Amino acid sequence: MSKADLLETWREHLAQSRRRSPHTVRAYLACANRLLEALEIEEWPQVARLEAPDLRRHLANRRAEGIANASAARELSALKALIGFAREQTGQADPSPPRLRGPRIKKGLPRPVTPDDATNIADLVAGSANADWIGERDRAVLLLLYGSGLRIAEALSLKGRDIPLGEVLQVTGKGGKQRLVPILPITREAVNAYARKCPWPLEAEDALFRGAKGGPLSQGMVQKAMAKARRLLGLPDTATPHALRHSFATHLLGAGADLRSLQELLGHASLGSTQIYTKVDAATMLENYRNAHRRAKKR
Repeated sequence: MSKADLLETWREHLAQSRRRSPHTVRAYLACANRLLEALEIEEWPQVARLEAPDLRRHLANRRAEGIANASAARELSALKALIGFAREQTGQADPSPPRLRGPRIKKGLPRPVTPDDATNIADLVAGSANADWIGERDRAVLLLLYGSGLRIAEALSLKGRDIPLGEVLQVTGKGGKQRLVPILPITREAVNAYARKCPWPLEAEDALFRGAKGGPLSQGMVQKAMAKARRLLGLPDTATPHALRHSFATHLLGAGADLRSLQELLGHASLGSTQIYTKVDAATMLENYRNAHRRAKKR
């Protein structure tokens, strides 16, 4: 087996058996390729024999190249998954990967945008597009992120069969997990308006959101449109498409939604991932207090 064969087996496992997103598959393959190149590995038994000291040396070299703690932690996670898979492939009694703790990462709070900013972004993106249908498309995508809490990959994975939208939509998220999300009237109207103006046929199994040449719309094009809008509106770099999903969560929590319901709506595997929004809400309230209360201001 060559290194290319090994990587292809790993790719198929990630994409088909584990149902990882295309972004995750690319990242895990890149990490695996770096390790195999550095250690001159071409067979699964070689991978299966790797232990914590091997990973520690490899990551030390990566850190010397300048990668940050977060990147090192992600790389370690990817390589431990690779070794665990290799041990399964070679029939080891204990297929668990080496025990090695990654670097500590200081988690920052999500940065949501305000309701007014979210609406202004969507409207500005629509108005500044090169073609009317493209403006309708970008506005529809952004409203799905903000109004229904979709990940950008989830919005772009919608098919022609999903239209016309109703009051709820079944979405396939990470790990192939499905959930139902609400569709606000403004979002429903935006998506259906785009579908009517799209110049490309939207067959049942075709991508709903299309690029200018008719292929599936890429995440990069949505990010580019939003970057242009935030510059024109004077918003910070944290106003990304994913920030609209953060806004959905934060605004629902502020309106009284319970954490379990919010977890289901966001498609989080664990409640811990959802609980971070309680900190965002508390931080927002404290900031509002400091700005509004006269005795909170320095004299």
